[in-house]
Amino acid sequence: MRQLSSLDAQFLALETARQSGHVASVAILDPSTRPTGSLAAADIQVLIAERLPLLPPLRWRLREVPLSLDYPYWLDDRDFDLDFHVRELGLAAPGSDAQLAHQVARIVARPLDRTRPLWELYLISGLISGHVAMLTKIHHALVDGISGAEIMGLLLDLTPAGRELPDPDTYAYDKSPPGRVGMVARAVRGIPRYPLRALRSLPAAVPNLQETPFSTLPGAGAIGSVAKRVERVLTGEERPVHARERMVAPKTSFNGRVSAHRRFVFGQLKLDDVKAVKNAHGVTVNDVVVSICAGAVRHWLVSHRELPDEPLVAQIPVSVRKDEQVGTFGNRIILMSAPLFTNEADPVRRLARTHEALDGMKERHRALPADLLQDANHFIHPAVFSRAARLTLRMATSRPGRPTWNLVISNVPGPPFPLYCAGARLVAHYPFSVITDGLGLNITVMSYCGGLDFGIVSDRDQMPDVDRLMGWLGDELTKLTPSAPSE
Repeated sequence: MRQLSSLDAQFLALETARQSGHVASVAILDPSTRPTGSLAAADIQVLIAERLPLLPPLRWRLREVPLSLDYPYWLDDRDFDLDFHVRELGLAAPGSDAQLAHQVARIVARPLDRTRPLWELYLISGLISGHVAMLTKIHHALVDGISGAEIMGLLLDLTPAGRELPDPDTYAYDKSPPGRVGMVARAVRGIPRYPLRALRSLPAAVPNLQETPFSTLPGAGAIGSVAKRVERVLTGEERPVHARERMVAPKTSFNGRVSAHRRFVFGQLKLDDVKAVKNAHGVTVNDVVVSICAGAVRHWLVSHRELPDEPLVAQIPVSVRKDEQVGTFGNRIILMSAPLFTNEADPVRRLARTHEALDGMKERHRALPADLLQDANHFIHPAVFSRAARLTLRMATSRPGRPTWNLVISNVPGPPFPLYCAGARLVAHYPFSVITDGLGLNITVMSYCGGLDFGIVSDRDQMPDVDRLMGWLGDELTKLTPSAPSE
């Protein structure tokens, strides 16, 4: 048995009929590198079956604690059925990227079955390129961006021939998981931990409430300020003023209540082109990515006549996973905020301002405790955790006038060398992440083998023309290249 952390449980708690807590990715595979020249669902099933000892999360089934007396647990699914999780379908001719994006959006919009391990895989054929798409869909309660990449890494190889695997019998199943009464007894024994856990979390969490979703609660800002002053008196150390406190997100049309339906667009930019801009302007790759995202979103806002005078505020998830925590799965992230300079028309000045702002965000990140989000959650008893989490999200994203954030931008690093899945070469790997009420736009980027693979998700009604963003990303990158004149 493995208990979910409060942060893991939060992704379960936020699910509604309109909001899902799972993430996904679309791997484009070239089957011509396989001996047969083709790839079918049966081939993927063989691959997964061979590697299940390395992939325990794929067998974990959710087990709720009666009366929500404690956070849920992951238990081994003794009735694990690989046929249920791996599926196959084909696109109608011609099999365009737009058709693939539409099909992926429809599949990802459907909730996962909580009575089974929380993942699905779809092999999609019929692409006009002759490639095959592999859509993986897994709950955020199981993985964050880095641990999700770890799982994909265990399904991918350095050569088409694969790799040597350990003894398939090395995985130890739960011998006798407790029943309902046993789960209640376990939760009751743990009740004395709750106040102790909250007390231990106080010093780290309270001074930094402004860097958590609880910043929207009445009085949170005042409590955090008082706690910082007390901390300053007790330690004699001066804490820097966080730029987060001065950021106010303007309202846009993608900051309302989301529907149950999604739109998805994907595309690729050359990493060498991004590095050329990085080198020419003395910034980082991430600075360039965030800056061109700002430019693309600016185009959309201008075309819809709703460009605010002030910058947008982007939520940027940052991994706090340590080297010794590799392979532990679950979520180890912190949510940072950064201004997105959609109000800056000049691409070069926008990049310079982005570089400065992200440097400031890194300074704030270094000053924050790695377990801040979990520490903040420890003030809420598991029995009311789900309701409190939904209330906090509603206040953060639907309060009168302005949201806390406007959109999510995430950049996940990947390998610079080619990988293979069941012998098929991985051509590209496009992420599909979460949107919620108030955060109806998510831009996630994964680097791989000389490319930056963009996956853009929006609410179907809020941004029906979200596909235009991919073209604008390329335009903004072109404007920043050394040979191109800036506006």
